[in-house]
Amino acid sequence: MMMMKGEQWSNLGSTMAAIMFVYAMFRQYFPPQLQDYIFRYGKKLSNFMYPYIHVTFDEFIGERMKKSEAFSAIQNYLSDKSSSNAKRLKADVVKDSQSLVLSMDYNEEITDEFNGVKLWWSANRTTPKSQQFSFYPGADEKRFYTLKFHKRDRQVITGIYLSHVLKQGKAIAADNRQRKLYSNGTGQGWPGNRSSTTWTHVAFEHPATFDTLAMDEKKKREIKKDLVKFSNGKEYYAKIGKAWKRGYLLYGPPGTGKSTMVAAMANFLNYDVYDLELTTVKNNVELRRLLIETSNKSIIVIEDIDCSLDLTGQREEKKKKKKDDKNEEGDPISAMSKNEERKESEVTLSGLLNFIDGIWSACGGERIIVFTTNHVEKLDPALIRRGRMDKHIEMSYCRFEAFKVLAKNYLDIDSHPLFGEIGNLLEETDMTPADVAENLMLNSDDDEEEGETCLKNLIEALKTAKEEASKKAEEDARLEAEKEQKEKEEAEKEQSVKEDVTQDAISAKEVKDNGVIH
Repeated sequence: MMMMKGEQWSNLGSTMAAIMFVYAMFRQYFPPQLQDYIFRYGKKLSNFMYPYIHVTFDEFIGERMKKSEAFSAIQNYLSDKSSSNAKRLKADVVKDSQSLVLSMDYNEEITDEFNGVKLWWSANRTTPKSQQFSFYPGADEKRFYTLKFHKRDRQVITGIYLSHVLKQGKAIAADNRQRKLYSNGTGQGWPGNRSSTTWTHVAFEHPATFDTLAMDEKKKREIKKDLVKFSNGKEYYAKIGKAWKRGYLLYGPPGTGKSTMVAAMANFLNYDVYDLELTTVKNNVELRRLLIETSNKSIIVIEDIDCSLDLTGQREEKKKKKKDDKNEEGDPISAMSKNEERKESEVTLSGLLNFIDGIWSACGGERIIVFTTNHVEKLDPALIRRGRMDKHIEMSYCRFEAFKVLAKNYLDIDSHPLFGEIGNLLEETDMTPADVAENLMLNSDDDEEEGETCLKNLIEALKTAKEEASKKAEEDARLEAEKEQKEKEEAEKEQSVKEDVTQDAISAKEVKDNGVIH
């Protein structure tokens, strides 16, 4: 028995060696045109005899500029079948780290059956041929799924089955959906450009809601109504010929809840959040690429837009910058410093405007773009006009309605005898919701006693703030009066000088006219 097996392996080895020899002779001595002819017709013959059809679903489409929805849907659809059939699996954590989703590993194949039709799915990837070491080895990697089925089942697969897979995959994605908080930074980067920026994410777990947001109830209802109208407006936006997006400008002093508002909007709509840091974006092209990579049902946030880049008042400062550049030519150290600054980011106001509502902004849909700023007056009017920032929301100081929300959140009380005094003080004093909340933080387990103490502390803080504001107003008034007095004195002095000069001129003329020369 062992001798027979040995003879079989020996014969197989001899056969393979003969095939390799014949193939080598064929490649060396046959003309290339004849080789192409033989390969072409050989492929036709094998296709005629091979009964299976292969369909490939790549991870990226459009020159790898956009992730394929079909790829993601197939990945979700195969997750259940992979856990029961595949021998090699990959695991991913979803739903607040409470559950696992399994998918088949690369070069693994599983069987599926639909309406009596048997078919096969396999997960594959191609890695770059270059073996050069890189910190980002996956940058040139291509991932794809391959579907194999008998050619007699073509109509069933292309007509019904693929639609079934996409529908089921999207439903599974909705069930397993975990909202994410994205941030742009240097990482694996755009395919073919490892030095570019890309999105990385963590689970979005911010607890803020409109119910806990310290703001006037009427204003909150207005914002929620606007958000619902937008999320249900796909057909309306298509009808009027506009991209399905909306811009929000949140402005007000620090500590008034602008970031909390963004979190409340995301929780209300169940959207992902993309926190865009403009200073890490190299140029307008990279900014556009980041936009393309954002998903639908998302909020793109640029916080403190007035501080992100030098985008404010660019048109007015253009001449001044040119003049400064000329002055720096004689100072190589200053010039080098300036060049280093420019290398950090070349994003322009024009590029940002195109990012918001240019042609590329229509790639995808159901996106909200939010700008936050502490100094709205510093922003270029073109950046915040209606149509770009459609809704302007002022995040102001804490008033009584907002205080009641904070009292409910922090102290779990709806009313108290001290509320009246607090309400009067809040109407007379500018204090941010963040400062009010700080005074309402409980420090002990006795909520009732501690709650009253917190309210008394808030009253004292409001009185102190009122006194400081009054003193500041008096000081400002005094400085303004001194400034006006100084300007008045300088004006009088200037007028006096002019009168003296005029008088001297008159005297000189009289002397000349009388012919008296000294």
